[in-house]
Amino acid sequence: MRSAGMGVESRRNARSARDPVFPATFGGLVHTEFSEKRVTVPYVEQPSISIGLLTIHGFGVIVAAAVYAGLFIGGRRFTRLGLDRTLGERLGWWVVVGGFLGAHLFSVLFYFPEKVADNPLVLFKLWEDISSFGSILGGGLGVWLFFRIRAPNIEAPTRWAYLDVAAFVFPISLMIGRLACTIAHDHPGTVTDFPLAVSLQSERAREFISRVYAGAGRLVELPAPASLATLGFHDLGWYEFLYLAIVVVPLILLLDRRARRWRAQRPGIFLAAFVALYMPVRFLLDFLRVNDVRYGGLTPAQWAALGALTAFPFLLHRALTAAGYQPMIGRATLGGLPDEQAR
Repeated sequence: MRSAGMGVESRRNARSARDPVFPATFGGLVHTEFSEKRVTVPYVEQPSISIGLLTIHGFGVIVAAAVYAGLFIGGRRFTRLGLDRTLGERLGWWVVVGGFLGAHLFSVLFYFPEKVADNPLVLFKLWEDISSFGSILGGGLGVWLFFRIRAPNIEAPTRWAYLDVAAFVFPISLMIGRLACTIAHDHPGTVTDFPLAVSLQSERAREFISRVYAGAGRLVELPAPASLATLGFHDLGWYEFLYLAIVVVPLILLLDRRARRWRAQRPGIFLAAFVALYMPVRFLLDFLRVNDVRYGGLTPAQWAALGALTAFPFLLHRALTAAGYQPMIGRATLGGLPDEQAR
């Protein structure tokens, strides 16, 4: 998720969109040999509706649905685990606000630093240029600030229980959010004949990928028009949605089911599971990107993924050695005391 409002949500692609390079210009390009496999996933443009001066994009609607789903599922889970739902819902909004701020700041500072240098006011355009890793970092900072400012009396193990609810919910919200990325095509990758790639059969799709490659200075790498129409491009938002829907979310739900059977929750286990399942795949997928900025050969998201994987042994050890949190026992309240003591 890089930004919300254009078909391609990056500054480079926006810049190239002002001088589009159409498939007719491919005549003098170097032809790349591909196999004859057909790509079957159709290219769909982001839907939008206009109401007066307001334009509502499909991206924003789906992101809003992802936020709502996270807050709703999180609220129910706080209740089931015997945690204070009011406290949890307040925490949820801190996570949401921190996530949106972090998503924007991480994107513009690390992906588009030249944009900030040209106009520092872009730091305040929160509706543009967003990053999923920024939302993770910002949401985590929101959790830390919440317990420092609003609930300082709650003991560390119980804080981890609240944090783990967020870690349980986040893959579900991210899965929904990646549908927004899928229709916006804001994570375009290289041209390919991979069957799950997005087809370049339509003229609009070929115009789109032409702008992406032109913005990256890699237009000469595209094949001739006749070959390009039989191919597709790696849509990393689409791939992530599939991986989250087929692998990550089902395994998280299975882990929760086993925890219910054992009648004990180990705070931190869902955070460790998410890091183990998501970060390696995200790290590898970023190698398919066409035009993201790189530091030392890696994208900012790849560096963030490596940082999370470095912390994984600590997270796993913390989850496995922590005392089990028993549902409906020792409820954590706004006062930081179990219900029995509070009475």
